[in-house]
Amino acid sequence: MSMNKQTERIAVCPGSFDPITNGHVDLITRASGLFDRVVVGVLVNDQKTPLLPEADRLALVREVLASQSRVQVEAFDGLLVDFARRVSAIAIVRGLRSAADFEYEWPMTLLNRTLQPDIETVFLVPAPEVAAISSRLVKEIWRLGGDISGLVPRPVQAHMRTLGLSARATR
Repeated sequence: MSMNKQTERIAVCPGSFDPITNGHVDLITRASGLFDRVVVGVLVNDQKTPLLPEADRLALVREVLASQSRVQVEAFDGLLVDFARRVSAIAIVRGLRSAADFEYEWPMTLLNRTLQPDIETVFLVPAPEVAAISSRLVKEIWRLGGDISGLVPRPVQAHMRTLGLSARATR
């Protein structure tokens, strides 16, 4: 093995991205400053019924992140550590908005470490202006006809308008 060859430091940013929010973009952008490459893993979970189908979520994430040359987007199912190993990641990046997020993330982090000890989990705290944003809250605001323009990127806003699930949301 050549000592001159530098190993690419790859991180995985996993999520359902249903839809991708400005908080996700903040996390992924900051992760791309810490790692050589970030693989955004769009989770496909047949146990959940997302608002947006897999193809839409992938297309939106790719469109929103298209200008970020160090970021690639892939769908995955199954164990996160298996996906991370498949893309040669050294780290999983997760956002922590609150103590509740930490309580949710902690046991998964310990189990991931048990399953794959050489993949670290890195927690990033969001920028204050996006700290309260979650996909769940975005969907709720949208369903109730609220304005999501400050919460999601423009392509997501446009796509949500086309869904028409809420008459009030099409303003």
